[in-house]
Amino acid sequence: MKTLDKIPVNKIERAGQLVKTGIKVGGNYIAYYGEKIVNPSLTKEKLNENNAEDIYDGLKNLKGSALKVAQMLSMDKNIMPRAYVEKFSLAQFSVPPLSAPLVRKTFKKYLGMFPEEIYDSFTADSVNAASIGQVHKATKDGKKLAVKIQYPGVAESISSDLAIVKPFAVKMFNLQGKDSERYFKEVENKLLEETDYELELSQGVAIAEACSEITNLKFPKYYPELSSKKIITMDWMDGEHLSEFTAHNEDRAKGDSLGQALWDFYMFQMHQLRQVHADPHPGNFLIDEDGNLIAIDFGCIKQVPEDFYIPYFELARPEIMDNQELFLEKLYALEILREDDTKEEVAYFSELFNQLLRLFTRPYQTAAFDFSDEAFFGEMAQLSEEYSKDSKLRKMNGNRGSKHFLYINRTFFGLYSLLHDLKARIDTENYKKYMKN
Repeated sequence: MKTLDKIPVNKIERAGQLVKTGIKVGGNYIAYYGEKIVNPSLTKEKLNENNAEDIYDGLKNLKGSALKVAQMLSMDKNIMPRAYVEKFSLAQFSVPPLSAPLVRKTFKKYLGMFPEEIYDSFTADSVNAASIGQVHKATKDGKKLAVKIQYPGVAESISSDLAIVKPFAVKMFNLQGKDSERYFKEVENKLLEETDYELELSQGVAIAEACSEITNLKFPKYYPELSSKKIITMDWMDGEHLSEFTAHNEDRAKGDSLGQALWDFYMFQMHQLRQVHADPHPGNFLIDEDGNLIAIDFGCIKQVPEDFYIPYFELARPEIMDNQELFLEKLYALEILREDDTKEEVAYFSELFNQLLRLFTRPYQTAAFDFSDEAFFGEMAQLSEEYSKDSKLRKMNGNRGSKHFLYINRTFFGLYSLLHDLKARIDTENYKKYMKN
């Protein structure tokens, strides 16, 4: 794979790259509609493939938050066309890496030495490259190590990248007025946290210790003395990415045990730690030869405040959903309903969220749940499609819900998707045995 000697870091360079991408996408639409005149039966499949490829090609050299957004979108299989999901999923662990000279320059700047002066051996070529950093193999004192290096300029470009994409996001999500700023600030703050490798290291150590008793779950050991704000050194963990494993796995029992470990890991974090690994994509999990799940990235950890946690999970209770007064009370607490809503808006959004919650919380209503159930995921896809086409919804103010929904909902959608890929049958109450009073 071609390596990069330079990453655009200033606003003008990065905006210029995005403009070039936009021009290509515009050309794809012109070509599509021209061909559509001649062939009315033409579908958008080829258009989606061309657009996905051009957008990804434009973003992969920018890296940083622009590419991170593509990675986040690839997790939403119910909304994004398949061509986009397949292409954007490459952002999880397969993008053009930094060149060897740029890697050495980064080491010298942040650890004061070149990699060959720190480790007994260090591979010049990266083994994985994603949106914010890339991973190299190394050895020291007989230990196999993974060394993650952050791309230059990523942290500095986050605010300008988000400013560029903000107008499109405002239109896409029907955000209106100054109130929309709090959502963008939430994303910006989390992306900035992901570029702080000292924070990621401390979060990884703390969560690994707290979750150490969960069956079939493993974590790498971290080495603070070989790490810095832009470099993390940890144990090398042998295994294949979760998406690679699910592509060939036919052992249903192994899928169940891995899914149970994943479910217990997330439920324990949410209900015991009141924080959660909010980036559940396949590139962040490995499967070893013994059938253990390995969590390897803790850059994106979402804290769950009590005033959000309580009404959020109370909404999952059937007796709340069946009681209109209590249901409305929770919707107001979570800022889904607002004091300035009309009666029409209250009726519309309460009915919408009641329908969504009855479907989305179905796994919590039984002691066991089968995430291979295609009907369940089909219903979610159908409901998403119905509301995406609802003209009434588009006319109403889109600023709905606490800012905490952004990463909590993303976490649960990602978790469901991984469990579906594993075709896992889950004991939904099993995590409780790890809970401490």
